[in-house]
Amino acid sequence: MEEQLKLTCLHDSHLALGAKMSPFAGFDMPIQYSSIKEEHLAVRGKVGMFDVSHMGEIFVCGKDAERFVNHVFTNDVRTMEPGQVLYGMMLYPDGGTVDDLLVYKEFEPDHYLLVVNAANIEKDYRWILDNKEGLDVEILEDSASWGQIAVQGPLSEQYVAGTLGFKEAAGLKFYTFKDFSDEGRRVIVSRTGYTGEDGFEIYASPALIRKYWDTLLAAGVVPCGLGCRDTLRFEAGLPLYGDELSAEISPVTSGLSMFCKLDKEEFIGKEAIAAQKADGTPMKIVGIELQDNAVPRAGYPVELEDGTEVGTVTTGYHSISLDKSICFALVKREHGALDTPLFVRIRKKVFPGKVIKKRFYSTNYKK
Repeated sequence: MEEQLKLTCLHDSHLALGAKMSPFAGFDMPIQYSSIKEEHLAVRGKVGMFDVSHMGEIFVCGKDAERFVNHVFTNDVRTMEPGQVLYGMMLYPDGGTVDDLLVYKEFEPDHYLLVVNAANIEKDYRWILDNKEGLDVEILEDSASWGQIAVQGPLSEQYVAGTLGFKEAAGLKFYTFKDFSDEGRRVIVSRTGYTGEDGFEIYASPALIRKYWDTLLAAGVVPCGLGCRDTLRFEAGLPLYGDELSAEISPVTSGLSMFCKLDKEEFIGKEAIAAQKADGTPMKIVGIELQDNAVPRAGYPVELEDGTEVGTVTTGYHSISLDKSICFALVKREHGALDTPLFVRIRKKVFPGKVIKKRFYSTNYKK
């Protein structure tokens, strides 16, 4: 029997707006409302908003909370101030990636919020529980109680601080957050983003999220689907779990080892990551720019000039912002240096390209 798709608190609005819907991470999610290009350019040029209520919220508290989060997380939470957000990963002992996530250090002592990928909520929750190791922590998987909107683009501040009235959000620095209250309920507003532009995330009860979404819609903010969320994050050089990170793809392979703090006393997977950094990994994620307008797609082979296959495309598009064909690819390390000529096979034709930096687009985060 086919598993029933879960619905976010904004599902009725997506249908009312005529969104093209599709299964994603077990949810029925909007892919686009008008067109991916139109929504992509709205975020790059002005402002757009995304329903990201499918993401997971796992709360950790207790006197051993800092020690525990530091044990399961690759970045170092000991350096965090309340109101700060850190990006990092949870790893298997062999260095493979359980998930990439954000850790929020809350204003209440010994309290943390872990924001995880929608497809991994249950897996992550089990992993976290399985690694408590007798520490004094309480863990609450509370995703069903929260909705989330991401408001992204150069005009996002005026809509979050002005239209929605979260005036203090204007003072937030990149990768920080503030708590607000609305109708007696907690609201979290952070400034991180997954698009390469300035932007905010608003976490609140489903009822409040519906109110904020409708208010922003009425103010002219463009609703955006997961289609342009992918084109935007890709141009900005940001990974997607399942494509550029997975149980088989470590942060070192993906070029994200800067988020694995080896000067920490320990974390799960530390020994494997240290060995990979010292010895190198057999494969690496690279950026490739093609000389032609052909569109590289995930799964297409990457080859040398003589036809030898050396890798696979993980994400690829004809870039909307840059008007060029680019992709991420997992290739053998010896062919991953910048400017290395590589070829992508698209059906029966082969298109020449070269390795370039993975951040294709110059990001515009709040300084």
